[in-house]
Amino acid sequence: MALRPGIELANLSDVGCERDGNEDYFGYAEPEDDVAFGKKGRLVIVADGMGGYEGGQRASRIAVETIREVFLKSETSGFPELLVEGFREAHAKIREEAASTPGLESMGTTCVAAALVGATLHFANIGDSRLYLVRAHKIRQLSEDDSVVQKMVAAGVLSQEEAETHPERNVLTAALGSRSEKSTGTPSHGSEELLPGDTIVLCTDGLHGQVKDEEMLNALDHRSAKDACKELVDLAKARGGPDNITLQVLRYHDEGLPKTRIEV
Repeated sequence: MALRPGIELANLSDVGCERDGNEDYFGYAEPEDDVAFGKKGRLVIVADGMGGYEGGQRASRIAVETIREVFLKSETSGFPELLVEGFREAHAKIREEAASTPGLESMGTTCVAAALVGATLHFANIGDSRLYLVRAHKIRQLSEDDSVVQKMVAAGVLSQEEAETHPERNVLTAALGSRSEKSTGTPSHGSEELLPGDTIVLCTDGLHGQVKDEEMLNALDHRSAKDACKELVDLAKARGGPDNITLQVLRYHDEGLPKTRIEV
């Protein structure tokens, strides 16, 4: 598809070294109508399914396609309302699919989504798929993990360094499709003003679980978005690649760039 000027975008998904199938899914969207584009901007999404291969694959696809459809078709144009609406609808659809399909009762997915409207980045997430911002040779995590260890870090029980190797670091406290009666599919959300040259990275834990933040930074510096994706996936696989690995890299420039074409 043709992208409007202003960004460089690349993405890559790999099954990894130990899995038989890929339960990750990703997507990109921007409205065709210029007026709608001015209100909603562009959407980038990554999801990491769980609940067995078939269930995880279905859940991540439902999440990405539902959030993308809501983004493009909803009359809501404000943020975070538009992203919250998409996440809640995806949550409901996954639970409906799980309830109606024997053997898929435990299906669910993490999800991180970002909408870039002009220079403003709006983002939302559930689970431990992450959003990073790279600026001026520094990297910062914008999303907040929904995990047991993150709650322990917030409570002061663990340091961030200890959390990275804690045996329960992959235990989630929220996900789309969760069967918890308290779960509504409402994501954490926030916003950030971008500067020309900023890079955002959306990725599953198959990447950030194997590659340290500073290593991501090194791979992103002085490389194209496409080359950075390959470098990071190769690094995660060199570490054993125990999980599926998916990322999208979006570099924000300005509105004067020519259109590029990518496959999404």
